[in-house]
Amino acid sequence: MAPVLTSPLVSTQWLADHLGADELVVLDASVHTAGTGLETTWQTARDSYEQRGHVPGARYADLVEAFSTPDADVPFTRPGAERFESAAGDLGVTNTSTVVVYDDSVGEWSARLWWIFRSFGFDSVAVLDGGFTKWRDEGRPVRVGALRSAPKPASTPASHVGDATATTTFLAGEERPLWADHERVSRAVSGEQPASLVLAAPESALGAEHPPIVPGSTPITVDTLVDPTTNAYLRRPALEQAFASVLDADEIVTYCGVGSAACVDALALTVLGHEKVRVYDGSLLDWWRREPEALAS
Repeated sequence: MAPVLTSPLVSTQWLADHLGADELVVLDASVHTAGTGLETTWQTARDSYEQRGHVPGARYADLVEAFSTPDADVPFTRPGAERFESAAGDLGVTNTSTVVVYDDSVGEWSARLWWIFRSFGFDSVAVLDGGFTKWRDEGRPVRVGALRSAPKPASTPASHVGDATATTTFLAGEERPLWADHERVSRAVSGEQPASLVLAAPESALGAEHPPIVPGSTPITVDTLVDPTTNAYLRRPALEQAFASVLDADEIVTYCGVGSAACVDALALTVLGHEKVRVYDGSLLDWWRREPEALAS
């Protein structure tokens, strides 16, 4: 029986207590970056996962390719249902799994994968609070090297593909309205469809001379939501204080550079119980390419 989750976050002690449990799937979603702003580049952290180590039994989830749409106009555009099913199934995830995700940064990549799972109706997923940094610094076990291929779970009948004879190891649910696009953000800016716009990216990540951010935004950056030593999320009172200016909004749209740090804010808001949060997929890279005057300024 899979472990039961009671929060979007699990502690390192919770994971240590449940490591090796039936139907628990642990995923390392780390991504490594270089540069800032429009000069940022991203690369898979698989080599680091294998050479520097990972939580024992964790499998590497590739957000750069497998859990994105690589040929999209903006990096890290969320995958479609079939691509998501394939990527999750290849890692041994089934519809009865409990999934715990972590990364080796401040949690933006694990939160991104958590948000993707939830957007396809999969709720038995949580982020490891503090990620690999906290796990390693507490002296917990670390495994070096690549793992064997994920075990192939028993197949279940296909659903939305419309082929009654097809089978798949993992089925995505109907996509939930957890994402915002350029049009939704534009309506928030104009006031046609109000929403609080929250910028999660620290100024240092946007580059020294970046184009203008989305008008009317409130900066609530990821570095103000986590403990700088452990990378663990701040406790509820501190999070409430950080989001005090937007918590009463009917809808909140979070964004950053490409839609990763935005998911940290979205997770924190979910912890606080806000029920209408959206992440702007593509975030500023999408906004800037669709707003020529922003790039010209």
